[in-house]
Amino acid sequence: MKQLSLFMMGVLLSTRLFAGTQVEPDLALQMLNGQNKLFAKQVVQVSDNVFTAVGYHGANVSMIVGTDGVIIVDTLMGPTGAENAFKALREHSDKPVKAIIYTHSHGDHTGGAKVFAGDDNPDIYALDNFGLAANNAGGLGKILGQRGVRQFGRMLPQSEIINRGLAPANTVDTDRGKGYMKPTVSVVGEKTSVNIAGVDLELLALPGETDDALTVWLPNERVLLAGDNFYQAFPNLYAIRGTAYRNVLNWSDSVAKMAEYKPAALVGGHTTPILGQEQATAALQNYSDAIRSVYDQTVVGINQGKGPELIAQEVSLPKHLQEQPYLTEFYGTVPHAVRAIYAGLIGWFDGNPSTLNPHHPSKAALNMAKLAGGTKKLTESMVSALKQQDYQWALELADHLNWLEKADHKLALETKIKALRGLAQREYNAPNRNYYLSYANELESGKLDAKWF
Repeated sequence: MKQLSLFMMGVLLSTRLFAGTQVEPDLALQMLNGQNKLFAKQVVQVSDNVFTAVGYHGANVSMIVGTDGVIIVDTLMGPTGAENAFKALREHSDKPVKAIIYTHSHGDHTGGAKVFAGDDNPDIYALDNFGLAANNAGGLGKILGQRGVRQFGRMLPQSEIINRGLAPANTVDTDRGKGYMKPTVSVVGEKTSVNIAGVDLELLALPGETDDALTVWLPNERVLLAGDNFYQAFPNLYAIRGTAYRNVLNWSDSVAKMAEYKPAALVGGHTTPILGQEQATAALQNYSDAIRSVYDQTVVGINQGKGPELIAQEVSLPKHLQEQPYLTEFYGTVPHAVRAIYAGLIGWFDGNPSTLNPHHPSKAALNMAKLAGGTKKLTESMVSALKQQDYQWALELADHLNWLEKADHKLALETKIKALRGLAQREYNAPNRNYYLSYANELESGKLDAKWF
């Protein structure tokens, strides 16, 4: 299923008026609405005995039908989505559930297990390091949760949210994790061969988005279930909700290994499956190449002594990869990936001594006001930037004015809110768009302390 026409892709590739993942508002809206087709609610028959439920929550759940039972791969976020998906899958088999397999420990893949298990007492498989993806990063659960709500637009009204990049808008999340069950079988080693319900499976340890990522390969039907190491959007090599460094080279290498299997069908952790050996294999190889290209270009920039912001402005995918709809930056982005790779490899310092001991934001704001000719002039520049729809500059000037005691803080706040919404309208990257709008709404409602913006 195509996300965009070739014409639309041509428009996108030729659009260079804005930074990053920003285009004309009408085009951004059209692109995001087009992406919705990839998680429209449906059950896809992937092969004779594999069925994937798409769009019943944010992630996919698959059912493999064996001789005397079925195997469930991933279980969605909670009981509500799981019940709806299982009801749809049950139209294709009513055999008992013999096993559940977790592809990784993110909550949107593990929270509905009890629904699928029922009274069948299935084995639950996961890698022996399962759980590394679900920790709260050393006591940061509160802020990661807050930023996650913004990234996914969980508090946005129906009129503002379009989707989450790889998931539909406004899914039921109040029962998150309430159907979770702990794994009962730990998978050890790079490859484990098992037979469940008469079905031959290979369970592959292939780290990528998470270190506990498990890929499921069905050699007889040539179906590969990749978990979140593949979905139809540029990979989220860094999530703006906040993540530790995701090993980009491991991710690229893992997807390249998947391509070597030459699957007849590819089931990602989100979005519709890709069917056909040529299409599935090419998608995996291109995905791996895209990740590796961003990594290699970033390393070149680092070795040239460039800082992360300059490299992020310069790195882009090769044209033949840009043209692949499943690499459009609906979820991850190239600039975010570059910054994450830079920090993950050599840390925060960009090599420029001027950044070793920068001024406090209040001092920098005071200096900016002096340079502008006073607080009034700085305010006029902010208002002018907003009027000219230079939303990013208006945003930055509003931040400076927020630190100045004699500034019109109310005007700065109003300007920031308008600028955030202006940027959101240009975004085809769903997490960026959702974050801009969520932040603007929090400022407007007073939920967010305007002192810190």
